[in-house]
Amino acid sequence: MNVLVGADIGGTKLALRVETPDGTVRVDTEVPATGWEATPVDRAARWLLGRVAPVLPAGDGIAALGVGAQGCDTQEHCARLAAAFERLGVPTTVVNDAALLVPAAGLEHGIGVIAGTGSIAVGEDAGGTVLFAGGWGWVLGDEGSAPALVRDATRAALAAYDTDRRDDGLLSALLAHFRVPDAPGLARAVNDRPDTDHWGPAAPAVFRAATAGSPLALGVVDEAAAQLCALVTRLRARGAVGGTVVAAGGVVLGQPLLAGRLRARLGAAHPDLTLRLLEVPPVAGAVALARTRHRAA
Repeated sequence: MNVLVGADIGGTKLALRVETPDGTVRVDTEVPATGWEATPVDRAARWLLGRVAPVLPAGDGIAALGVGAQGCDTQEHCARLAAAFERLGVPTTVVNDAALLVPAAGLEHGIGVIAGTGSIAVGEDAGGTVLFAGGWGWVLGDEGSAPALVRDATRAALAAYDTDRRDDGLLSALLAHFRVPDAPGLARAVNDRPDTDHWGPAAPAVFRAATAGSPLALGVVDEAAAQLCALVTRLRARGAVGGTVVAAGGVVLGQPLLAGRLRARLGAAHPDLTLRLLEVPPVAGAVALARTRHRAA
């Protein structure tokens, strides 16, 4: 049987869904995204197909593939990667992983915002040109992502320590997570392993401190929401269309405080927009892209 395959490649996991053309789900699984790099495109295409092949039901062939991938941050890059799949005989549409959110929500137009391992916003103008904002990585930005929240929270806690301010709960929450006794130990623990796998898991500690009433932690969360809202503002200034912001990613979906602050920020800046938290896996949007590509073949 010829099937439709959707792939959502994030910072830590690869979600795969296989459906028949009439919509019957045959496979729905996740595997680690270890080793994923969006460039060079020929290697990236082989990497993904090498992970699709083992999960395809026996005898099934790929009628079309829809891919949403972290690292595909320009329309030109997406087109080059799609061409690499086509050279391997697989009709494919490729978008940034944030661009899966709008089709996954069943919408034709809108702005997708991801806040998880990284953060980015994606939309389209009236002519169909894909627009990106953010997604510059946790060292330079990615506000609202797990590692960026920990980065900003650590800065805030250490700045307060420098001015002899009493710990309001944020510093102690970070000390407990990193299992260090004091502020110098926190600085060493964070600096010694400056990577997302080390920083990201500390994000829940920031939210626990905020929920417990830490003004510093609340400020970090509110600023993250403000920066995510700013991504939407930048896209709209460049012509992004649609009346819905569709949000997904482990942080914004898993932390109601951030979602609530983002909703409030969007309501103040863009009262005509509606925030929708994605209720289905983004990989559903990848399958929708595959279905459209199959119909066009």
